[in-house]
Amino acid sequence: MRRAYFKNNWIAAAVVAPQLLIIFVFFYWPTAQALYWAFTLEQPWGGGNQWVGLENFQTIIADEYYWNSVLVSIVFAFFTTLLSMGMALTLALAADRQLDGYRFYRVGLIWPYAVAAPAVGLAFRFIFNPSAGLLSHLNAIWPGIWDPIMNGDHALAMVIFAGAWKQVAYNFIFFLAGLQAIPRSLTEASAMDGAGVLRRVRDLQLPLLAPTAFFLLVINITDSFTDSFGIVDTMTAGGPARATDLMVFKIYEDGFRGLDYSGAAAQSIILMLLVMGLTFIQFRYIERRVHYT
Repeated sequence: MRRAYFKNNWIAAAVVAPQLLIIFVFFYWPTAQALYWAFTLEQPWGGGNQWVGLENFQTIIADEYYWNSVLVSIVFAFFTTLLSMGMALTLALAADRQLDGYRFYRVGLIWPYAVAAPAVGLAFRFIFNPSAGLLSHLNAIWPGIWDPIMNGDHALAMVIFAGAWKQVAYNFIFFLAGLQAIPRSLTEASAMDGAGVLRRVRDLQLPLLAPTAFFLLVINITDSFTDSFGIVDTMTAGGPARATDLMVFKIYEDGFRGLDYSGAAAQSIILMLLVMGLTFIQFRYIERRVHYT
């Protein structure tokens, strides 16, 4: 194997320094600052801080609204991951089989991933608007059957669908790449043995896609907890009645609107630990069932 060697160490350091600086400034420094704030009482308008130990965490644990945000976030992550991976797998199977028009949607389905979350939220906010959106026709037929402005379940379903739609493109790319990596000789041999399309998908393609599916499972769950602020902020702002008050949105509400910097920092630490715990559980209990050969 060929390796790159530098005659002077300062050249290697100069090449690596910008990346290390970016990681330090935008990751390690804010993380360390949030960790410190979580154990102190920060003044909203400056003026120093006071060490309070675990008081911020105790306040959060005793807050019923926080546990509501935890429950909502878990529901959002579960259904968003389920819908996005299910839709992406279905579309990838269709593209891999080269059905009519597969070239068009193979390229078109990649584009939505480049759309920013706030833009997705605005688009779906119009689509799901009960009075002027595309679904307003349902209310014209059955008045009150769809009202995400007043009904919390409807609002959460709306946010879930928007979040799932945004992730479909990312999942589609990996599922399609995984399907195309499967040797055609295997699928052709199974077809010659009399296995139908669904049988080949269940017994051949899905088992071979297990590593890809596991990777996407980890990524989708992580993104559902950490990258959902833009959608919630533009679509529901956490309402109605905190029905869509996700953990990441509550951090913003308490920190930037409630000016509770210490409480928001403590919530961010809990969110980080929760995501790390879920990732550990997935690697500990799910990856062992994944076969890479």
